[in-house]
Parts: sequence; structure tokens; C-alpha cells
Amino acid sequence: MSANVDLNNRPDYDQELQDIADYVLNFSIQSAEAMDTARNCLMDTLGCGLLALRFPECSKHLGPIVEGTVVPNGARVPGTQLRLDPVKAAWDIGCIIRWLDYNDTWLAAEWGHPSDNLGGILAVADYLSQKYISQGKEPLKMQQVLEAMIMAHEIQGVLALDNSFNRVGLDHVVLVKVASTAVIAKMHGASREQLLSALSHAWVDGQSLRTYRHAPNAGSRKSWAAGDATSRAVRLVDIAMRGEMGIPGVLSAPQWGFYDILFSKTNKDQQLKPESERRFSMQRPYGTYVMENVLFKISFPAEFHSQTACEAAVTLHPQVKNRLDDIEKIVITTHESAIRIISKVGPLSNPADRDHCIQYMTAVPLAFGDLVAEHYEDEFHNNHSIIDTLREKMEIVEDERYSREYHDPDKRSIANAMQVFFKDGSCTEKVEVEYPIGHRRRRAEGIPVLETKFKRNLATRFPVSRVNQIFELCKDSKTLNQTAVNEFMDLFVI
Repeated sequence: MSANVDLNNRPDYDQELQDIADYVLNFSIQSAEAMDTARNCLMDTLGCGLLALRFPECSKHLGPIVEGTVVPNGARVPGTQLRLDPVKAAWDIGCIIRWLDYNDTWLAAEWGHPSDNLGGILAVADYLSQKYISQGKEPLKMQQVLEAMIMAHEIQGVLALDNSFNRVGLDHVVLVKVASTAVIAKMHGASREQLLSALSHAWVDGQSLRTYRHAPNAGSRKSWAAGDATSRAVRLVDIAMRGEMGIPGVLSAPQWGFYDILFSKTNKDQQLKPESERRFSMQRPYGTYVMENVLFKISFPAEFHSQTACEAAVTLHPQVKNRLDDIEKIVITTHESAIRIISKVGPLSNPADRDHCIQYMTAVPLAFGDLVAEHYEDEFHNNHSIIDTLREKMEIVEDERYSREYHDPDKRSIANAMQVFFKDGSCTEKVEVEYPIGHRRRRAEGIPVLETKFKRNLATRFPVSRVNQIFELCKDSKTLNQTAVNEFMDLFVI
């Protein structure tokens, strides 16, 4: 064959896309644990979004692109009066969910927040339900929302188990886009070909860089990046449902596919990976594993690798609160992923910078006994110089066991330890916390606290009677499952 022509035999869809499509279209969810966890996840995620509405830097992003736009059957944004087209509604819901870094987390070779997908799921479900009612059809039920959440969690989380997008410089929201695309296509009643087409377009998009998550460029885009990703999924599904052709070799095409262009180099030394390492490694088939094992951020609105460190700091607070000026050094023992993502020194210029700094996130509870969203704001930081003083005294040490058990599928710990040393030679005990309260191993302890968190967040937007109404509905799984999505969303309109 001549060297200056391409062989134009169109391939079948990459197997990785087919596996996702077949899972979404054919898998039957039988896990009661997954459904119950999804219900708790729904509560927690919506509560995080409602709390974020208190922050003007978040709420300024909300609303239609063109002011005054009226959208028939428009999707609602919880905690507001907005009714938007599904694409912008998904953006807005995703933005408020993620703004405070307080919703659920998944930690593996790649990190992420699977409940970010709820932005697209809820916007589309609300829109479709209202549309169906206007056509004399049955609306979607909340059980379909919970099932879509389980599947989106699973797609994002299983792809993250062995495949590190951060090591090639890509942000984890690519997995939000892909997972949201798959389940939203199913909600629309997509055929297998339409679903595959939508997935291929999700992968062929130029993917977000992690620049906005790391020093010295960390900033507030990390708080709306997932909303952007889930809204893009809504748009791509709409394109596919109109009959747009797919791109079957989007991952594997030599030279032009995702693997060769975006998954072939490491961001450390820019050396090419062997071809065998460019393809995704799949540790397990898709099922309900991720929802069953997802991590809830219950105690602190902080990047998850720091959760146990913050818990250790709260434990040590009574011992050090009256001796802050006598501290010689603070040793934080942690795992490799925490060091790579959130360990930094130097000035912290904005709230997004501070909630991705383990030194800041532990200094605050060490000094003040707690860590809440307001502690990241400029006003608080600028009025408490002790925070930066404590940061300067911190030493970060890796424990190889912590790093190893972080990846162990039977443990998936997120361990941190803290010990404070004083100038007179004395020291506190070393406080070690291996599993945060939001871990599956601490579910019985964690869920009552999660419910309290949800009620507290509801109370930031609604009167007591509405708080109780929403909470009782969410607690009653049987009634919740059979509730029409549009009726559920009615409860969240102010």
C-alpha cells in the first residue's frame, strides 16, 4: 500500500465504550445497600448545593445566559426560583453541588466526586418529567434518579480505579462528562447506537487540564468544572439523540485517538508510555461497587485526602489551644496522594487555594477546634495570622504503609496522623486516624451525622416545616422511590 494514503475501513466502536453502553442499557440494580447509599447521597449532595447558595461567588454564576429567558418545562435549580433549559440547569446544579468541596468523594488511581453527576441527572429528569406530563405521559420517578446515580458513580469510579488521568495532566471531570453522558442518554431512551455516539463525543472533546487545582494556579474554576462537565454531557446527548454520527475509534485510533494524544505521556517527565500502558486498565466489571463504597464528607468541607488529618487536629485542639505560641513544630504523617495534591507552602491567595492546602486545613481546627466553609474566606484568613504561623511550623512526612493501604481494595484507607512538639521539649501523643467518618467502615457512625448535616443545610434556605417535609420524604425510601421527579423538585423551590 502507498505510504501517503490511509486505510479507510471504519472500525467498530472501541470495546471500552461498548462495555459502558451495555452496562447502562442492560444491568439490573439489585443491591439494597447501593440504593440506600444512593438515597443518602442524594440528601447529602442537595444539602451541599443549598449551603453553597450562601456564597455570592457561587450564586453569581447562576441563571440563564440571556436574562429574562423563559423556558417551557424548565428544570429547577434547588434553593432558587430559577427554571432553566436542561444544559444551563445542569451547569448551575453542578456548580452549587461542588462549590464548597463538601460532596462525596472517590479515591483511587484517579480522584473525583461522583455525585457531581447529579447536576445533569436531576436537570434532565426534572425537564423530562414536566415534558411528559404536558404530553399526558407518566413522569420519571425518583427511583430512576437513584438508579442513574448508582450507574454514574460506577462508571466514574471503576474507570478511576486503575487509570490515573492526573498523571497525564488531565482533570478528573472528564469522568463526570463520560458518566453523565451515559446515564442521561439512557434517561432520554437512547438506542445503543445513540448512546455509543454520545459517549464517543464525550471522549473526543479536548479535556480539561488540572491547572486550576494546583499551586500556584489553584482557583475557583475547580468549583464549577464539574458543573461544566455534566452540562456538556446534557448537550452531547441532545446532539446524539438528533441522529449525529459517532466516532467509533475515539480512544484507540493511532495518532488521532484519546490514547495516543492525551493518555500517552506522564506529566512528570513527558516520556511516552509503552503502547500496552496507554489503554485503560479495568480492575473490575461495572456493577454497584462504587456507590456501596463511596466516601461521604461529613465533618469538614475540605479536600478528602485531608479529612482524617482535620479530625486528628480537632482531637488535639484541647491540648494545644492555650499553647499555640509555644509550638516548635507540627508533624503531619500522610500518604503520597495527599502530598502530591494538597501539600503546599507560600501565600494562599483565595478560598479555593486554601481548601486544597493540607497545612491550612489542619491549622484552622488545631487552633479553633473546627473547620467550616467560612474559614476559607479572605475575611477570616486575614484576621487570624496564627494560621500562617502554624503552617510554617508544619513538616509533612509520608508513611509508606498509608500510601500502600490507600490503594488496597480491601482497605482504601485515607490515613493521616498528627503530633505537636513544644519548645520546652514536651509533645502531644501522635493522633492517627486511618478511616474518616464518611468511610464505608464507619457507615453506622456516619449516617446519623450525615442526616444532621442535611437538615442543617436545608435550614439555610427553607422554613422548619419545609425542612421537616423534605427530610421525612428522603428518609422514607419506598415513598421517595415512587415520587415523581417534578414533585420532588417542587419542594426545593423557594
